Amino acid sequence: MRASSNSSSSRMKSVQDSSGGLWDSVKKAAFVIGSGLFFLVAFRNSVTWHLQRFWGASGDFWQMQWSRLYTAFDGNEASLFFIGTMLVPTFCFWVFNIFLMIADTTGKPVFVTRYRIQQDKNNPVEVERVWRAVKVVLCNQLFLSVPLVVLTYTVMSWRGEPCGPELPTFHWVLVELAVCGLLEEVLFYYSHRLFHHPFFYKRIHKIHHEWTAPIGVVSLYAHPVEHVFSNMVPALIGPVLLGSHMATTSLWFSVALIVTSISHCGYHLPLLPSPEFHDFHHLKFNQCYGVLGVLDRLHGTDDKFRKTKEYERHVLLLSLTPLTKSIPDTPIKQE
Repeated sequence: MRASSNSSSSRMKSVQDSSGGLWDSVKKAAFVIGSGLFFLVAFRNSVTWHLQRFWGASGDFWQMQWSRLYTAFDGNEASLFFIGTMLVPTFCFWVFNIFLMIADTTGKPVFVTRYRIQQDKNNPVEVERVWRAVKVVLCNQLFLSVPLVVLTYTVMSWRGEPCGPELPTFHWVLVELAVCGLLEEVLFYYSHRLFHHPFFYKRIHKIHHEWTAPIGVVSLYAHPVEHVFSNMVPALIGPVLLGSHMATTSLWFSVALIVTSISHCGYHLPLLPSPEFHDFHHLKFNQCYGVLGVLDRLHGTDDKFRKTKEYERHVLLLSLTPLTKSIPDTPIKQE
């Protein structure tokens, strides 16, 4: 009876800690958003006016460029959509990752490699291993991403004009990006956890976890089934449901590919989003399934992560000192 009581108390404490952590996150977000709103209200007569003028001028500039591009394609919206939503994001992905692969395989420039998260691994990465990953990624993009983008254009064309002559407003683009990000978080988290079920893990997801210390290109190194349902569908669903303009979709896909590359890159670089969260997932397997971490906090799948040095380092790096230096690992006690 006492063991059962202790077990119940332990579970209640775990739930309370998780709820407390979630509530702390909500309070911090409310404070930041509230402070921003207070600032805008207090200075609305000057700040708002300047922002409106800036975005108004910027909007005219981008609308002019889009009109020229739209005219140059002479109504061939399918080609325009494919270039914007497939070729442009893919180009961004490979430019970013080629730079990272040079650092991974050569150890240079030192300015980058000194920020390595798992310092005892990938130092340097074997070229043959990188090349195997690159071939899988290229196959996924060519034989899976391309058909899915074509299907996406067909579906979005039924609903409206994904390549309409008018660009969306800047504020609406921000709203759509936020919605796309939240939808991706939900779909990626639950599909990712499903692929960690023993049945699916050994048949599908295990290939992605061959890299316990990931590199950027590994973000798309996955079994074809996982690439479709965990990489592509969570990113595609937002623009399809919202009926987004091609320009917004192109921006969203490019941002999503860069962010997932950063999450896998293995370097905690200054001024870039922290990759500590997903790097820890590759290291420990059963923690940190999501992108933003909101659902992990809600479901308690970041409880072990929050007790580690990696969690302390899971911040935006604003200095040139690597966090492995400013927040060093706890020395191992000698017996």
